[in-house]
Amino acid sequence: MTATIEGAGVELACEVRGEGTPVLLVHGMAADARSWTPLSDALAAAGTARTIAYDRRGYGASGAPEPYERTTVSEQAQDARAVLQAFAADAPALACGADLGALVVLDLLVHGPGLLRGAVLIAPPVHQFSLDATEVLSRERAALEEALRDDGPEAAVAVLRADADAVARAAHRAVFADYAGLASWPVTRAELRAVDVPVVVIAAADAPAHLREEAEALVRLLPHGRRVEDGDPLAPLRELLADASPPPARARS
Repeated sequence: MTATIEGAGVELACEVRGEGTPVLLVHGMAADARSWTPLSDALAAAGTARTIAYDRRGYGASGAPEPYERTTVSEQAQDARAVLQAFAADAPALACGADLGALVVLDLLVHGPGLLRGAVLIAPPVHQFSLDATEVLSRERAALEEALRDDGPEAAVAVLRADADAVARAAHRAVFADYAGLASWPVTRAELRAVDVPVVVIAAADAPAHLREEAEALVRLLPHGRRVEDGDPLAPLRELLADASPPPARARS
């Protein structure tokens, strides 16, 4: 089923597939809901999950403000809440997010207790937990500025995501809005320690050192967190789906 809902002031294009426990899928930078198709196919075939994938604002068939130059993790989380309200209001959901989408899921975990019963985070960019991240981001920003100057915005998207296809490159406004919003998420260690649902953090062994460092720091703070190195989120999602005892529901904030 495809549908359009109202997010935080923009229309969001959503695709819902399958039956069972709701699983919210939040894509990362320079991607869209299509990036979840193999995962949705696999979960739908198992018959235990209702996957909810949506194009974040500015991507795919979803709308964006005019002009659209910056977003925040909080704004993105408001959109995600609207999607959950539309398609998973009956029970706590699972969620899976990639890079900036992982920060969106983290925001739901921290500020929306009771919304989620578990989560899988793929390479969450919690750069405040790595001393090396500042230098890496500085080099990345310099490369991005050079590419923008020399080759234009669509070519510059490849600096951030080398495998971005033509559709993702055409969504460069959303990509750069995401990039500007990466540092917009203040969170305390106490807030992370209060997350009381299982969280799997994916950080591959060959991932950049700062991302591995950030993942390890995050896992140490999350009471029920664990890190895996296999980059495929299917297995940890299946494990979370197999857990038939979700935590007690809390009042929604």
